Amino acid sequence: MERISTGVSGLDRILKGGLVPGRRYLLEGGPGTGKTVFGLKFLAAGVERGETALCVNFEESPDAIRANAAEIGLDLDGVDFLDLSPSPEEARNEEPYTVFAADEVEGPSITDRILDAVDDLEPDRIVIDPVTQLELLSPDEYQFRKQIRSLATYLESKGATVVFTSQPDDTGGQTLQYVTDGTILLERDRDVRYVRVPKFRGSGVLTGDHVFRITDDGLKVAPELMPEAYGQSFVAEPISSGIPEMDELLHGGLERGTTSVLSGPTGVGKTTTGTQFMKEAAGRGERSVVYLFEENEATFMERSEAVNIPVKEMRERGTLSVEVMEPLETTPQEFCEEVRREVEEEDARIVMIDGIKGYSVSARDGEESHMRRLHALCRYLKNMGVTVVLVDETASVTGEFRATDSSLSYIADNIIFLRHVELQGELRKVIGVLKKRTSGYERLLRELEITANGIKVGEPLTNLRGILTGTPELASNPDPEGRRPPWANANWEPPWLRDDRRPPWER
Repeated sequence: MERISTGVSGLDRILKGGLVPGRRYLLEGGPGTGKTVFGLKFLAAGVERGETALCVNFEESPDAIRANAAEIGLDLDGVDFLDLSPSPEEARNEEPYTVFAADEVEGPSITDRILDAVDDLEPDRIVIDPVTQLELLSPDEYQFRKQIRSLATYLESKGATVVFTSQPDDTGGQTLQYVTDGTILLERDRDVRYVRVPKFRGSGVLTGDHVFRITDDGLKVAPELMPEAYGQSFVAEPISSGIPEMDELLHGGLERGTTSVLSGPTGVGKTTTGTQFMKEAAGRGERSVVYLFEENEATFMERSEAVNIPVKEMRERGTLSVEVMEPLETTPQEFCEEVRREVEEEDARIVMIDGIKGYSVSARDGEESHMRRLHALCRYLKNMGVTVVLVDETASVTGEFRATDSSLSYIADNIIFLRHVELQGELRKVIGVLKKRTSGYERLLRELEITANGIKVGEPLTNLRGILTGTPELASNPDPEGRRPPWANANWEPPWLRDDRRPPWER
């Protein structure tokens, strides 16, 4: 169906293009949720298209409405007003509401004035804000229902697209849900506003809790991310880290379009390892972006430069973007919008989220929804051929081994763990691969060093045992030639599998 823009790009995406012209819609929300602002944006968008727009205002004067709209950069030039708000003379009366509802301005006359304005202007778009006043000026509920149905039918016959505003507890809102073609709900939970669309005739809409904000620049809506709606072709090739030993550990590197979790305790080198892949990508002319949820920009920049990762030069050349995120000020929906912008407008090929615990603070409605949205984001990035690196900090420095503390295993295509170990009184680092879906990988651990010349990955630690406990010991019979045992090879199988025989313990 043909659609017309609401004037808010994010809301148009939720509505799969906008409103269906010639139909009637209910914009419902409590005080301060932004009903009037949405309605005015809808009218202003019509003026930009050369359409005639009419605002029927019952509460504020046109001058006050224009002044408030100007504060958020909204120009209402070209919007016509039918001013039905109380005059100053009526406000001075001892019984202003009784006078306002008297014979001279009772319900039917108000309806007639609206119909006359519609006949004179023949508007393409109409906003009646709020419909509550029509209800208050009616003698009883029956008369109100009769008036509103007649008004809606008449406006439809004129071909106008109409938006009624109402509060949730109003009888008018309940009545209009039956005479309108769609309902848009606006809600506010502390500092966050949400928009939902429970009813929309004509086609499907994006479901979920979409976030919106009213800023000095106008309305910004961040819809829920639906990953199945996005995708592009790409080659699922391995991307190198630039370190031969690390690539050997990963059998070539991380495949493009996969999600990798870098897990380990604090100070073990997770962020540096992830940034190393970005350094190599910059050498290929590809852009990467890192979102810092737990670290400030100055520390990240200084630490990276100290280990021979030229992040300053990468930023100057446009191959790296460093974004510091405030999880208490950013919702997951808004974060997804930021990532989409980097991918679709700036062509980012690697996205690193550092770290997951900081990101989870942004979730307003529980861990389950937080993980669902993170999963949706990773699926979106995979569909777009973007390589994802999630940095997850584990609690224990040594001791019992845990791959991740954030229930990320099902999201990850690859899990790379870094570990502190104490060997002969010295604290050292090791790196290993726990999971890799797209190819084989080396099943041995290697020592990891972070030096002024960069990351160094050593040979496999075949002469140690108990590494994952954090306190390894020298093996009793290490191979003097440093050869790998057969089970360390990715394609190794027990002999009873090769010979199609039962394993020894079943004989």
